[in-house]
Formats: sequence, structure tokens, C-alpha cells
Amino acid sequence: MSRDYEPQAGQWYEDLDNEEAFQVLSVDPDEEIIRIQWPDREIREIDLDQWNEMDLELTIPPEGWVDDEDEEDEEDDDFDEDDDDDDDWDDDEDDDEDEDDDLDEDDDEYRDRE
Repeated sequence: MSRDYEPQAGQWYEDLDNEEAFQVLSVDPDEEIIRIQWPDREIREIDLDQWNEMDLELTIPPEGWVDDEDEEDEEDDDFDEDDDDDDDWDDDEDDDEDEDDDLDEDDDEYRDRE
């Protein structure tokens, strides 16, 4: 039984005839062109007529799939965490300087240790 689905960018579909999943990357309604990406990252353009001939089911991304945008977001998150660590390090350095400022050469305790 064939189901008609409108192509939606970001949605995953399974081509039941080929038993392969793919993701719609973009839809150009003026040109009637749909850009799709297979799990091996191969990108293909198909026209609306080809789309309508396909026997499709909605599906989820294949196991282990990582979207490039998701990877970039994770890298940004990691970068932000590193920035926080750098700030902590700088704060510790400032604390050490404060301790040195507290040490006065004229302090009696300091002279007693000499």
C-alpha cells in the first residue's frame, strides 16, 4: 500500500522498494526539486514526479546517525565548557596574587623564618 507524504526538510523516510532510509535536506517548490541524503552522506536530487512514484514510510534516523548540525552544536557546547574552565583558572591565578600581596616583608613572622 503506497502512502503519499509531502517532502519535509529534516524528515527521514524509508524507501520501501529499496529498503533504504534517507533524509530530506531541502525542498525547492519552484523547481520541484527535492535534495535527499542517504546515511552514507551521498546527496541526490530528485524531482517531484520521482518522489510521488516512491513507496515511502516515515522513519527515524538510522542508529548511530549524527547530523552535521548536531555535531557543530556539541562542539560549540564543548567550547563553552572549556571557556568556563579557563575563567576558573584565571580566578585561581588572581587568588594566588592576592596571597602574595598579603605577604609583607616587614611582617614579623616573615623575618622570624629567615
